[in-house]
Amino acid sequence: MKLQTKIPLEKQSNNLIDYNSNILLIGSCFSENIGNKLEYFKFQNLQNPFGILFHPKAIERLFENAISKKKYTKADVFFLNEQWHCFDGHSKLSKPSKDDLLNFLNEQLEITNTQIYNSSHVIVTLGTAWVYRNIDSNTIVANCHKVPQKQFDKELLSVELICQSLKNIIDLIQSKNPKVSVIFTVSPVRHLKDGFIENMQSKAHLIAAVHQLLSNSAESRNLNYFPSYEIMMDELRDYRFYNEDMIHPSELAINYIWEAFKTVWVSEEVSKIMDDVDYIQKGLQHKPFNQNSEAHIQFLEKLESRKQILASKLPHIKFS
Repeated sequence: MKLQTKIPLEKQSNNLIDYNSNILLIGSCFSENIGNKLEYFKFQNLQNPFGILFHPKAIERLFENAISKKKYTKADVFFLNEQWHCFDGHSKLSKPSKDDLLNFLNEQLEITNTQIYNSSHVIVTLGTAWVYRNIDSNTIVANCHKVPQKQFDKELLSVELICQSLKNIIDLIQSKNPKVSVIFTVSPVRHLKDGFIENMQSKAHLIAAVHQLLSNSAESRNLNYFPSYEIMMDELRDYRFYNEDMIHPSELAINYIWEAFKTVWVSEEVSKIMDDVDYIQKGLQHKPFNQNSEAHIQFLEKLESRKQILASKLPHIKFS
């Protein structure tokens, strides 16, 4: 008896992720769910240098600014609620000091620029097709930072506009790193503040645009789609796979989608290393009843030995 409709998955045939890979993750909060798994297993990665970016135009602007080596100035930031903010980044970047924010923004752009050159994979997670346009500047913002809503117009990006934005992202990345594999995915996080019907319409626009891009691209062998949203909707169609807010996937759902991602994108040759990393990570989280016991001291010595063996093979792997 089948109790699920399964999404067919095939192992990627080239440029699989291993411990020589360097991964840039950009986009919706679900990119951080996958990024945290990569971080846990000590793959080289950089996650959302400008914080969570929900829509394609914000992601496009980050790549454009990083590659053009933009320098943020006081004209790009504003003061509200005792913090300095930038419409190009998430609120977690905001700071009490204008100079600190500008320095941080410019540092993050430099880091992103370097990462684009060094990445073997770029994972772009699209969250929503709804955007907010600042009326005064006539520009689409990445985050409103609790600025009064009357200062913005809300718009739904068309499939054509999203497709063009994604093409611009690809052109920007491949202009500096033509061999990189770009993986698009649509976040399973539900943007219900936009409305139930509006959320579905938004996701439909994103999915249609990605597949239009892939079908029209002459370089599609380096462009890929991973069905995070479809797995959540078709394989995990039960509210027990959501957090209590009924919006974000639960830890169980994240683990399930991570296993599917690993099946498609992670090289089977690194499974032994991942098991070693997992053993060490769990060992570091272990809380002993008696930390001075001989058994615990022997356990720590064994753990340290495994850390050193792993570091001798892969010097970039470090444990806190």
